[in-house]
This record gives sequence, C-alpha cells and structure tokens, in this order.
Amino acid sequence: MITRPMKFISLLLLLTFTGLGATTSTAFSENLSALLTGDMAKFAPYDAPRPVKDFTFLNARGEEEKLSDYQGKVVLVNFWATWCGPCREEMPSLDRLQAELGGDDFVVLAVGQDLQGMEKVTQFFEKYEIRHLAPINDKSSQSSRSAGAFGLPSTLILNAEGKEVGRLVGPAEWDSLEAKALIKYYMTGS
Repeated sequence: MITRPMKFISLLLLLTFTGLGATTSTAFSENLSALLTGDMAKFAPYDAPRPVKDFTFLNARGEEEKLSDYQGKVVLVNFWATWCGPCREEMPSLDRLQAELGGDDFVVLAVGQDLQGMEKVTQFFEKYEIRHLAPINDKSSQSSRSAGAFGLPSTLILNAEGKEVGRLVGPAEWDSLEAKALIKYYMTGS
C-alpha cells in the first residue's frame, strides 16, 4: 500500500528529475511574465541561467556535432522522436520557427532520439516536408538524459552563453506569436 508520505516523495522525485519542479522566479521581469501566455504559459523560466552539460549528436552526413558548437546563438533545443505523436504534431511549427527566426543569432536544434538512427529522421523530414531544420539524431538518447529531459517532447532554451534559461515539457506551437516573442526576448536580452 502506498502511503501519503510515499506519494509526496514520489511527486518530488518526479518534479526534480523531469525539470517540472524547476524554480521559477516571482521576481523575474514583468516583460517576461507578460510573455508567458498561450502555450508559453507552460514554459518554466529559471531565476538565473543554468549550465548545461555538453552533448553530441550526428548530423545528416554522419558527422558528430556538439551542443557547444552553437554557443554565441540563442538555441532552442527540442528533444523528439518520430514515434512520439505530440512530437510529430509540433515539428512543423519548429520548422516554421527556424525558417522565420533562424540565422546568426538563433537556431532550432531538433535532436531526434530515434534508436533506428538518422535514416528514420530523414524519412520523417521528407514525408512531412520539414525543410528548414537540419536533420540530427542521437540514437543513444544520451543527449536528452544529460540535459535532464526525460519526457518527449521536451524543449530547452539556451542563451547565447550556452546556459539554459528555462524549459517546456510537452508540445507547443513554436511559431505562435507568444513563442516568437519569448524567443526574441532572449535574443535581445530584454
């Protein structure tokens, strides 16, 4: 029989290891607070940016890349898989976000977690006409584990210094006005 204290401890562990219990600041700027509407109401900003363990993944050419290769840009890291229904639904919005905002100051890294490898990811991109995201995959899933992302989809936003400023667990419309305003907030630092 599960006792009440056991339920409480289980909930604390779940929140700790999924990032859902991430501390949000009651003192964060009013500007940021005003942006947390729509799907972005699920975004959990941190009081202060947090270090992220560097991880690797493979690009479509089979070459290894590292998260740290993208330092200097605001990075939206999305962990997803082709078998994940909510991931499939949000992927076109991530593609549109990359098309609109991607460039010298911002990039979307949709890091596939498909055990079957890059071929599965590239087939998915072709089938669903994902044209603006680079196909990348980590079939070991070490990347999501090192980032503390244990559910799919999970999305982290990193500042230009490569530190995590917050995360959203679950699907979102990443090309919505609210999402683009949140990304621009971190791109401009205000």
